Amino acid sequence: MPLEHIDVVVVGAGLTGVSAGYHLQTMSPDRSYVILEGRDSLGGTWDLFRYPGVRSDSDMHTLGYSFKPWTAAKSIADGPSILQYVRETTTEYGIDKRIRFKHLVTKAEWSSDDARWTVTATRKDTDETVQMTCNYLFMCSGYYSYKGGYTPEFAGIDRFKGEIVHPQKWPEDLDYAGKRVIVIGSGATAMTLVPAMAQTAEHITLLQRSPTYVVSRPDSDPFANRLRKFLPAKMAYSATRLKNTTMQQIVYKRTRTKPEEVKQLLLGGVRAELGPDYDVEKHFTPKYNPWDQRLCLVPNGDLFASIRSGKATVVTETIAGFTETGITLTSGETLEADIIVTATGLNLVTLGEMDFVVDGKPVDFAKTWSYKGFGYSGVPNLGSVFGYINASWTLRADLICTYVCRLLNHMDKTGNEICTPELRESDKDMPERPWIDSFTSGYMERSMHKFPRQSDREPWINPQNFKRDKKMFRKSPLEDGAMRFSKSRARV
Repeated sequence: MPLEHIDVVVVGAGLTGVSAGYHLQTMSPDRSYVILEGRDSLGGTWDLFRYPGVRSDSDMHTLGYSFKPWTAAKSIADGPSILQYVRETTTEYGIDKRIRFKHLVTKAEWSSDDARWTVTATRKDTDETVQMTCNYLFMCSGYYSYKGGYTPEFAGIDRFKGEIVHPQKWPEDLDYAGKRVIVIGSGATAMTLVPAMAQTAEHITLLQRSPTYVVSRPDSDPFANRLRKFLPAKMAYSATRLKNTTMQQIVYKRTRTKPEEVKQLLLGGVRAELGPDYDVEKHFTPKYNPWDQRLCLVPNGDLFASIRSGKATVVTETIAGFTETGITLTSGETLEADIIVTATGLNLVTLGEMDFVVDGKPVDFAKTWSYKGFGYSGVPNLGSVFGYINASWTLRADLICTYVCRLLNHMDKTGNEICTPELRESDKDMPERPWIDSFTSGYMERSMHKFPRQSDREPWINPQNFKRDKKMFRKSPLEDGAMRFSKSRARV
């Protein structure tokens, strides 16, 4: 019995996979597609993470889809609101009918003879193995492992008698009311957890090894809310999106050209919130420049309000080890706790922790070159999405989905079945750069050796520049000498 064949298989039904579904059925309507999702519900990140206060630190006018206006008053939205937005999108556009849940994709094998991928998945409800073929494989599974988050090896961690929780696997029944809590970490998750838990905990300590840049902004956008009163929703949304993406790029560029100026502006904001007696130098002044790592957004100054109230304390120190009742610092001080939250980051993975094989040979993505930040040298008919580190994820996801549809339509028009990024002769001696360059966050640096390389010339780059990407993905020629189009061996 022949395997089921689908033109395009999309892996992952999160924010990106839903965007892929919309673009495929809008721009390439003659292509059949299916979205395979390993979990039993859609939403990806926004369904997986259930910790208190979970929210985006990107505004929804840029994290939202280009084709689906965000119309709520709050532009810095909580996780449940974002999840509801994704669900509305899938229903509104009929994408929900194309999703197959509990299909965990484990392997993809390419045959040049047939110009097809054979995709293997495990049905998590029945444990049976399912296979199907497709012409194009589109990976929209995100960039971190769903198996578990990253926790460093802390000395004596097994000695602690209380509860230890990682935000990626938050227990629904965790009761922290009236409890002493330590949150280890200094990233966006820690900055979100502290003010949310401080509302009912006896006291909460943010324990960080080193500080992060923090900026307070309102959780609503007066410009957007005012504009919606006078303009149609789509027009108001587009105008706000343009305003916000322009400002994001201006600010990011400023951090590259005048980092000290931006640094003092950010620190001045913290001093204004916490007063002249607070040790901003120790607790909120990183050793790196702004946007060498992600900035942390504090909506409405909620973290600062928790600190001012005395319900939350920031401690900047390294951990010597865990005790039965808390944590001992290298300074000799001991912090007592009933609950310890390890908001210590994610484990990054390449392409959904799957095995890839091309014409019988396993693919090591670390030995490939990144093609425009979405394709891989020597790997045919494969695209993937990794969003921005300096702007909203979905901005790039929408652009890559557009480009994939352009590729598919071009192959239909020219009678080709295969598109493979391949190095040109002039590319053979090009210099290597990390896939994400000039970004020093630990979760990135721990994993860059697993990712493809980029270079100093198009198309072998992974730009983190929305303005440049818009031109590259929407306007650049598909026939660029590096993307090679061909027919299957059976048809040659």
